[in-house]
Amino acid sequence: MPSDNTGIPQSSAGSWVDYWKLTRIHIWPAGTVFWWWPCMWGLAMSAYRLNLSLQQVVIQAIGHLVASTIRHNAACIWNDICDRDFDCLVERTKTRPIASGKISLPSALLFLGVHAAAYIAFMSLFGYNAMIVAIIGFFSLELIYPFCKRFTNWPQAVLGLDSSWGVPIAWMANAAEMDWKLISAMCLGITCWVIHLDTIYACQDKKDDERIGIRSCALLFGDYIRPILSIFAAAFVVLLAYAGTLNGQGLPYSILSVGCTGIHLVWQLTSPDLVTDGGKIWKSNWIIGVLVWGGVFIDYLRKLLVRGESVTSM
Repeated sequence: MPSDNTGIPQSSAGSWVDYWKLTRIHIWPAGTVFWWWPCMWGLAMSAYRLNLSLQQVVIQAIGHLVASTIRHNAACIWNDICDRDFDCLVERTKTRPIASGKISLPSALLFLGVHAAAYIAFMSLFGYNAMIVAIIGFFSLELIYPFCKRFTNWPQAVLGLDSSWGVPIAWMANAAEMDWKLISAMCLGITCWVIHLDTIYACQDKKDDERIGIRSCALLFGDYIRPILSIFAAAFVVLLAYAGTLNGQGLPYSILSVGCTGIHLVWQLTSPDLVTDGGKIWKSNWIIGVLVWGGVFIDYLRKLLVRGESVTSM
């Protein structure tokens, strides 16, 4: 089997299972949810502020799930293309389709192009403003993230900003103008959250990353990882509270989105072993997605009832 200049064996094309694994669809919705939840938070906040109908919220929620899946697929393909020379040296990633040579680089690039075209086409359904915001994020943050591991100790910050992009996308799907204070607070908060969760995830690969020269917050924080992550977790909770104040959220938001989220983050940070439990803790962050969304959505439903609208009518 021929190889490229990285020494990785190359094949002309893989089976459908290899392409399936390349997109991480086999572990769906893991990964995808970290793109989808920010969209859902932005959607719920805009629905609460702008008095959207429940039908609009449901349709857009499904649309954002499809869009987030396509975007996450594309991100995984691009990440594996850029990291192919490192993935083959790391125990956890050496069997990935590109690193193992089951999918060639040209085939992967073509597959990526199909996903990019599909994502842009699908986002056009959300309106011009949302599509432009989505394109800006897709062709900037998405493209540079894999290279940040080589040049900065803060790749998790770039990933966090990338994940947070769902908030302005969802907001602009419904509003004519951006609420800069609210969107900035949410994006900064989500960035802090992703730094927290992805640094814990990166603890699994600390030894391999240090050996092959990959940079990460997990290596940067060293023995001070728990107190530093505590700061980012606290900042996330504070920014959630601030964003809720800006959007006029009520008691359900304060209890679920802020209070319960804070409690769950404390549980994560008191885990006995971040290296052993890193994957489990990372997966548990879907709970935070539900908590933040749940608080905003209950506020929204209460507002519908006050206005005399039926929450069951579609």
